[in-house]
Amino acid sequence: MPPRPMNDEEVLSEMSKMVAFIKQEALEKAREIKVKADEEFAIEKAKLVKQEQQAIDAQFEKKRKGAEVAQKIAQSNLTNKSRLKLLQRREEQLQELFSIARTSILTFAEDEGRYSQFLEGAIVQGFLQLMETNVTLHVREQDADIIQKAGEVAVVSYAEISGREVSFELETTLSKDCAGGVKLVSSSRRITIDNTLDERLRLLEDKMLPEIRRDLFGPNENRKFYT
Repeated sequence: MPPRPMNDEEVLSEMSKMVAFIKQEALEKAREIKVKADEEFAIEKAKLVKQEQQAIDAQFEKKRKGAEVAQKIAQSNLTNKSRLKLLQRREEQLQELFSIARTSILTFAEDEGRYSQFLEGAIVQGFLQLMETNVTLHVREQDADIIQKAGEVAVVSYAEISGREVSFELETTLSKDCAGGVKLVSSSRRITIDNTLDERLRLLEDKMLPEIRRDLFGPNENRKFYT
């Protein structure tokens, strides 16, 4: 008897656990990057402050008022430069974190047992969303065999759930650069259900981005309300 395919909640739970694991591993790396960035920021700030202070001192006696204005401008420029540099470093940290997640997701398809269960659940989910008698599954060429088997199991599960019959055909149109998964297309080709691993990870990234920002950088003091 084939293993029971995962339902929507189990699929989402599996992906969420995987992302949580990836996030935990990445947080330590992100913290190291943040410490290094803070050190470089402090050095750069001290250097800029010293340079600006020397320029101000040279003119102080001769042009006191002008020097005071120049100091305010310099401090403002320094603050802006530092803030922009910090924002750039934060964005680099986030992109590195997501890059780690994307790299890790590539290995998910190598675990045939878990990958097969994911595919069965993803295909059943797509069948239930389309509710058509014939569906085209767009897959990677290297996944054709495993998705053929997963699709056959999904057909049985779909019939048990919906009381309907469905047939499918495969088209190996997904790029080799895709992490895996499947796209389901209706017979009219007007409706596409994207259940690729790449799309699932993108949706999780969008959903978790505010939480990740708070975990890495703390609350944004410029925002009064948080979601």
